Amino acid sequence: MATPFWRASFLDPALWRQPAFRQGARELLGVATGIGAWGLMTGVAMVQGGLSPLEALLMTLLVYAGSAQLTAVPLIVGGAPLWVVLAAAFCVNLRFVVFSLHLRPYLRHLPRGQRLLTGYLTGDLSYVFFARRYPYPGRSEAERREQEAYLAGSCGINYAFWMAASILGIALANVIPVAWGLGFAGTLALLGVACSLATSRLRVLSALVSGLAAVAAWALPLRLNIVVAIAAAVAVCLVAEAGTAAWRQRRGA
Repeated sequence: MATPFWRASFLDPALWRQPAFRQGARELLGVATGIGAWGLMTGVAMVQGGLSPLEALLMTLLVYAGSAQLTAVPLIVGGAPLWVVLAAAFCVNLRFVVFSLHLRPYLRHLPRGQRLLTGYLTGDLSYVFFARRYPYPGRSEAERREQEAYLAGSCGINYAFWMAASILGIALANVIPVAWGLGFAGTLALLGVACSLATSRLRVLSALVSGLAAVAAWALPLRLNIVVAIAAAVAVCLVAEAGTAAWRQRRGA
């Protein structure tokens, strides 16, 4: 009998009993307020941007990606071609391709349905916390199960706070003004956690290069400055890592 696709997610009761599940949930609770603020303003912005409450609700449940939703809404309302909407959303969320490549060794033992569901549920901060706690994939069944449980607990809190706040924002769209800028709290939460990951010179270099490249390419359409930032950081770090390895080899010779 095939394993249900919802296993290896926070919907799996077997993971609830794992200490790592509770640990993942507790750690993400520390930034859940920022996630909620970001979700709240995304819900408000979608309705005030021109979507009906039903359209905004369906987009929240199906897309589950605040930056892509905020990018796509004005294009949809403005009547942009479908390929433009999809291209813009893809560019904004290109970072999740990087996340997926990194998570592949951790999750490749799972069936495809479970991997797809885990990819859908994994947000920025749940990925960041997971990568910080588990620098290497599990080698045994117990280690892999622990990592699944931690990611499931983290994703569960992220999903619950985001969805609840987004739906509340949709319901109160005509009461809460976008000018409050509550979504900035989510950006600050992500920035704080990202800075805590800069634990090596190479990571600091990648953060500086990507930040400078994103600002320099800000005028590009469809948020392509994000693509430029990722490409610049990867290229510079590959060159730096190769140079460091060659230098060490010469020293050892």
